[in-house]
Amino acid sequence: MTLRTLAVVGTGLIGTSVALAASRRGVTVHLLDRDESAARTAAALGAGLPGPPPHPVDLAVIAVPPSAAAPVLAEAQARRLALSYTDVASVKAPAQREILAGVPDPRRYIGGHPLAGRERSGPLAARADLFRGRAWVLTPTRLTSKTAFDRALDLIALCGAEPRVMRARTHDDAVALTSHAPHLVASLMAARLSEGPPEAAHLAGQGLRDVTRIARGDSCLWSDIVESNAAAVADILTQIQEDLGAVLAALKDLAEPDLIRGPEATAKSRNILVDLLERGITGVEELDTDPGRRKTVAPVRDVGPGGLDEGAGGRDMASAGLDEGTAAGPDTGPGGQARATARPGSRPGRCAPREPAR
Repeated sequence: MTLRTLAVVGTGLIGTSVALAASRRGVTVHLLDRDESAARTAAALGAGLPGPPPHPVDLAVIAVPPSAAAPVLAEAQARRLALSYTDVASVKAPAQREILAGVPDPRRYIGGHPLAGRERSGPLAARADLFRGRAWVLTPTRLTSKTAFDRALDLIALCGAEPRVMRARTHDDAVALTSHAPHLVASLMAARLSEGPPEAAHLAGQGLRDVTRIARGDSCLWSDIVESNAAAVADILTQIQEDLGAVLAALKDLAEPDLIRGPEATAKSRNILVDLLERGITGVEELDTDPGRRKTVAPVRDVGPGGLDEGAGGRDMASAGLDEGTAAGPDTGPGGQARATARPGSRPGRCAPREPAR
């Protein structure tokens, strides 16, 4: 199967990058966005044609924030925008539940999430090679048709990515650890900089810049992402909180004069610090492991559509050849949402209400 026509609904970083990759491979791409200037900007970059297609396209890519994925998909199906549909949101399970319960034809839909991103947002940040060599997760349900599955595979091939298949809930738990919680931790650290001494910025090295780099992401979009995956993110942050509490107690103990704390308490507190640092080294080494030697999710040749949803009728992970791993890497970005539109100069918490992209 070969894609000839494509519609991209949402021309932010991910949507425009998808459109650029497909356009450069000869696919006719139609660009839709509730912000018409964003669609025109993407078109000026060579991503496609602004406006809806005259006839249903082969595949529509819903590139909007997670909370908007289901209503935008329902609207697109009602308009007969495409023959098949996918999305690129970085949280899958909540939208999948809504889609199975409410869209006109869930057989035509397959969830997707390209594991790529940048700190910058909007169509001007898009790159045709953004997905090259990166994992692209598919989350088919028991209702997903083979045609929708195959068209999603064609899109992934056009973008130069590597397809993987996962359950929606397993995906969400994995990206909570590899992407969503790290973003909040980076933001927590970066927020301290605005409250530190003026001299601190002059002393910041590359290590601090590496730790805080992703904190530059769009605050409205990231608020939507972590809210959509709140339970899984909270689990990860609770574990971090427990470790942080132990380290904080050790540091407070080590700050006491030697005569007060004694040698045994000193050794215990030092061991707590060393243990955390050693565990950190082990975790980083996991990221450096050869992907070919690491357990990961199944490539699509092992799993077809119809076996990985959370409801009845799906095959279990063992029969599908899957484990509970993730293909997400350390540099994973927000995955595929158009930026959430905010008022000029707005601050976090003052994002404009989201509406389906037109």
